[in-house]
Amino acid sequence: MPPNTTASSGQKPGKSGRKKGRRARLILIILVLAIVGGIAYGAFWSISTVRGSFPQTKGSITLDGLSGPVDVKRDGYGIPQVYASTDEDLFMAQGYVQAQDRFYEMDVRRHMTAGKLSEMFGAGQVDNDEFLRTLGWERVAEKEYKSKLSPETKKYLQAYAKGVNAYLKGKDGADISLEYAALGFTNDYKPREWTPVDSVAWLKAMAWDLRGNMQDEIDRSLMTSRLGPKQIADLYPQYPYDRNKPIVREGQYDTVTGQYSQDSTGTGTGTGTGTGTGTGTGNGTGTGTGTSGTQSTAGSGLTNGTEAPAGLESQLSGLYGVLDDVPEAVGVNGNGIGSNSWVVGGDHTISGKPLLANDPHLSPSLPSVWYQMGLHCKSVSEKCQYDVSGYTFAGMPGVIIGHNQEIAWGMTNSGADVTDLYLEKLTGEGYEYDDKVVPFTTRKEKIDVAGGASKSITVRETNNGPLLSDRDDELVKVGKKAGVDSAAPDRGDGYGIALRWTALDPGTSMDAVFAINKATDWTSFRKAATLFDVPSQNLVYADRENNIGYQLPGRIPIRGEGDGSLPSPGWDSKYRWTGYIDQDELPNEYNPKRGYIVTANQAVVDTDKYPYTLTTDWGYGTRSQRISDLIASKIKNGGKVSTDDMRQMQLDNSSEIAKLLVPKLLKIDVADKDVREAQKLLEGWNYTQDADSAAAAYFNATWRNILKLAFGNKLPKELRVKGQCLYVEPTDSTGPVDDEDDKVRECGQRDADSAQPDGGDRWFEVVRKILDDEDNDWWSAPKTRNDKAVDTRDELFGRALADARWELTAKLGKDLDTWSWGRLHRLYLKNQTLGTSGPGFLQYMLNRGPYNMGGGEAAVNATGWNAAGGYSVVWVPSMRMVVNLDNFDKSKWINLTGASGHAYSAHYIDQTSKWVKGELLPWASSDRAVDKATSDTLVLKP
Repeated sequence: MPPNTTASSGQKPGKSGRKKGRRARLILIILVLAIVGGIAYGAFWSISTVRGSFPQTKGSITLDGLSGPVDVKRDGYGIPQVYASTDEDLFMAQGYVQAQDRFYEMDVRRHMTAGKLSEMFGAGQVDNDEFLRTLGWERVAEKEYKSKLSPETKKYLQAYAKGVNAYLKGKDGADISLEYAALGFTNDYKPREWTPVDSVAWLKAMAWDLRGNMQDEIDRSLMTSRLGPKQIADLYPQYPYDRNKPIVREGQYDTVTGQYSQDSTGTGTGTGTGTGTGTGTGNGTGTGTGTSGTQSTAGSGLTNGTEAPAGLESQLSGLYGVLDDVPEAVGVNGNGIGSNSWVVGGDHTISGKPLLANDPHLSPSLPSVWYQMGLHCKSVSEKCQYDVSGYTFAGMPGVIIGHNQEIAWGMTNSGADVTDLYLEKLTGEGYEYDDKVVPFTTRKEKIDVAGGASKSITVRETNNGPLLSDRDDELVKVGKKAGVDSAAPDRGDGYGIALRWTALDPGTSMDAVFAINKATDWTSFRKAATLFDVPSQNLVYADRENNIGYQLPGRIPIRGEGDGSLPSPGWDSKYRWTGYIDQDELPNEYNPKRGYIVTANQAVVDTDKYPYTLTTDWGYGTRSQRISDLIASKIKNGGKVSTDDMRQMQLDNSSEIAKLLVPKLLKIDVADKDVREAQKLLEGWNYTQDADSAAAAYFNATWRNILKLAFGNKLPKELRVKGQCLYVEPTDSTGPVDDEDDKVRECGQRDADSAQPDGGDRWFEVVRKILDDEDNDWWSAPKTRNDKAVDTRDELFGRALADARWELTAKLGKDLDTWSWGRLHRLYLKNQTLGTSGPGFLQYMLNRGPYNMGGGEAAVNATGWNAAGGYSVVWVPSMRMVVNLDNFDKSKWINLTGASGHAYSAHYIDQTSKWVKGELLPWASSDRAVDKATSDTLVLKP
């Protein structure tokens, strides 16, 4: 991310002056060189710098602005529980304590959301800052704070900022963290005070990473350079509703009342906004046009199912490059992000009260994106309303996921499509819209650069949103032979790309955080959820009165024409958003008859039961159905679920694609004895992906090679891994190229973590659809220097078995007894700034790992990896929790790393080893349990 921060001095000591002074200067120079070069960091950094930034956790500290004393009780893992007598004191203390542990992380986050990373890290971040300024997260957050948020929320944000600034007062960078001391070698950056807007803006960063299907929208368009409409449709199959059940299974959309409910008495469907047709009935009668639920490339936007314009391909390729470079807040830039959350009603639990589990799948980071914390009023009253515990983000007041004393809640990404790309026809100082030229909305942005000159940019916006194409030269170019339909404007000088995104409109999600924290029942929880506009999340719910529920919240657009699966023509008003789905119309479920609710990024609702298009790109339900099957198996014949059963379900690493493919792979007649030896690993394998499993290693390598041969080598360069080169037919050829000499060398352009085919459950479904069609064209692969051409499924499987054998021989050795999945599938925890781009000794100090991991892609234990790029872990269950509604003190939780962001704190990674093993920590909630678990107590005094 940021540039190398090394510094050095090549100056020789002068010949004049006293010998003592010369020696002193020489010692100083040698010391600086040693520090920067990493030779003597142990003696210098660990004593004078590292420990100097550790927080005080015992005794007392006086803070101006408190109205009364606040107790901060930390357990043996450094997790704080804060006790105060007023709301303002509670959130002021939260700000102070989070700054003690994580201020550097908070500071980097706010510079990212504001598009000001160059102020900290120099010229290497200017391009990112330009893009982030174009999006304008900080500007939107300022509008939210000024005009949208409630007075109560503003008061809490102000108190939180006051607490952060109380911590910063009188401190230099080196007093705050090791990273600031390192930055001091190259620039004179000084942390500024925290503001309420800094907290609000973080929600925009989170929403960006969880924004939905923009990558799929781009990918489908890029595919048109090599694939036809049917081939693209093959790679985006329909959601398998018959096999993988949606989240909401009971109830109907009532066209009479305009609400979604479980006791609907009206017609089952109304007029839809997506593609295709569907019919359905509620308890009443009637039919109507609805959505088909297909992941379709036809019938929407610019291309109408035909080849995308050549200029658009160039622009979208450039856009993807920009997106890939933008620092992720919580995920792999929107790719592969998932999560598990489910709730089991009391009728099926040992305690007789609900159990709720959650484990969001996000990019691994150090420290973890989550911060565990309890916020307790010493006496809950009008002036102090909170008694809540769970996971939050450093830099934000309140709790995002967790429980209070009445309810518990969890979240997963809904995947609702809340972004659209619009192709814009630019003309002079404006853009075309309904045959008229409309002037741009413009603003100037100045980017300050550490150690360099500042840079100014102009941001242009259309009525659809900011022009992303202004931020990259490739995005501005349009092919002179762009194939647009007859309704499109003349090509002229080219097209631009604008972004329409719900998070660029001011909203109320910060209000929702506090409202959910105070909710006491289903009614107040749903009311709070109406404020949660971005990002759209699946909310699961349980309460102590033995109720469970699900609510889809969020600002989800209704489109005129088009379904959001491809870029739309911005010059045509028919493709504008016409409004948002009303909150009462969003799917929900309360105490379903089956007794449990599972959300794992699958389809929210069967489209036969719902009139609106939520997205054309759901996850395909592999994890969700596995969780549902595990629960159903447990409660069959009256079985009861325990807290530990929920934990064990979180650790399930069964490979669903292995269950499908291994029987076929074992039937392949393999002649090579070494390949046959590897094939035998699959005999008797139970499809679990444990870290020590050789069979899991070999199967996943085979799966990776099946995908590469059948699909990956046929995708355009914009989707393939950067640096991986193939000889292919030219894209402008009119027919097959038989002569090898006429083929061109074409190298991939995408980062390994986001290339295709990534091997996720969309690809499971792609393969499932053609598995029994042994002569399908996808099973063909050309000859290579070492292999003959293949034309059938079994021939391709045979080559994949062989390629996997030799790939793992190179990586793990020839002796199969030494093979294991964990040796391939490794997790590296990296500080997201200096741990990725700092000097080597700093990376050594800040980073941890590797860890050999079990689990896998689309498994419940979702340690994700990208099959196009390799086997390394690219996203993880970022935390795990199981809440026991019978007795909150019997709840369990764990974080990926630890409470502290200080590299040599005892709490930097003290939860990681347990997390790797799948263990959970006790989660104290009551005063008595917290007191028993307390190791350190700090009193904050007025």
